Amino acid sequence: MSDLSSIIIRQAVPLKCGDLAEMIRLVRSLYRLSRMPEYRSAVQSEAPPVAGFDPGHDSVMMGYDFHVTEQGPRLIEVNTNAGGILPTWLSTSPENTSENGLNKWAPSPRRRNQLLGTFAEEFRRFRKGEIKKPRHILILDENPPEQFLYPEMQAFADLFESWGVKASIADSAALDADENGVCYQGEPVDLIYNRHCDFYLETDEMSAILAAYRNRRVCLTPNPFTYALLGDKRRMVMWSEYERMKAVCANRRVLETVQRQVPYSTLLSQLGRDQAWQQRKELVFKPVSRFGSRGVYIGAKISRKRFATLPDQDTLAQALVPPSQLTLPGKEKPHKVDFRLFAYRDRILAVTARLYRGQVTNMSSEDSGFAPVTLT
Repeated sequence: MSDLSSIIIRQAVPLKCGDLAEMIRLVRSLYRLSRMPEYRSAVQSEAPPVAGFDPGHDSVMMGYDFHVTEQGPRLIEVNTNAGGILPTWLSTSPENTSENGLNKWAPSPRRRNQLLGTFAEEFRRFRKGEIKKPRHILILDENPPEQFLYPEMQAFADLFESWGVKASIADSAALDADENGVCYQGEPVDLIYNRHCDFYLETDEMSAILAAYRNRRVCLTPNPFTYALLGDKRRMVMWSEYERMKAVCANRRVLETVQRQVPYSTLLSQLGRDQAWQQRKELVFKPVSRFGSRGVYIGAKISRKRFATLPDQDTLAQALVPPSQLTLPGKEKPHKVDFRLFAYRDRILAVTARLYRGQVTNMSSEDSGFAPVTLT
């Protein structure tokens, strides 16, 4: 577990206004795409049955990750349960704003209302406008105290409590759930803020929530429906293929924006192992069902033995887009940089730079952190 104040980098990272505008354009284009009937039909034909159930609401905290190239930004990944918005805001606040880490830090009234407003809107959509806010929010993850961003979960719990809403943090195994609802320590749960990476509720612990979710007895955000539309890495394959996109996207500007910013992506099974090995120096290999750079391999660095273990159907082969680099004052070696936009629906909540070392994004590596962005 990390104190989030230890992963705050207060050195601002420059970002061109035009590049940020292009990123925002893609976020909004993908949101519009996700609303198109032809696209939804195509996704549901490929996704598990659980993703066919539309709960009527969205994902409370989307994260869109970009590398910036000389030709402009390129989308690297979409997260439906993105963490880091609170340290992002903390990185732009005075240093004495934080007391004992992030747990005692509170965002400005404007940011607080903006963030709580997304949860209120999710619950309102779930209840079809009946209730403005939930009574009990559960922040869910696998063994939360061991998660790198556990202090952020604690800060969210404090934020919900200040809103007059009971807040709990728990592992899925600690829940009592069936078709009648979800309870934690004997108390009914109205909304689950899902930080767990079992996006399709396939593990035994998460499948217990499935009946309550499908019976509309709990608001689960993000949920399998939204994940299938935007977060599943298999969508990167569709977005990078012009003919498939042309068949499901009726808006020319949306089509052009997505095609411009999404790098070539395919499944290892489609590319073929022999061709993938020959082209490996131009590729990065990613598991389709994990996030946080776990199991990601840069093609130029992967061994033949490791390559042989990659599952054909569950490995994304994506064109390598090297991150930009920045040397911080007092540091000899440069940091690698990617940019994350936080969004709710088509509304941008925040933008951050993530600085790290190593082959792939790894926020737990030494000298890594969230940094403010300055526009140039």
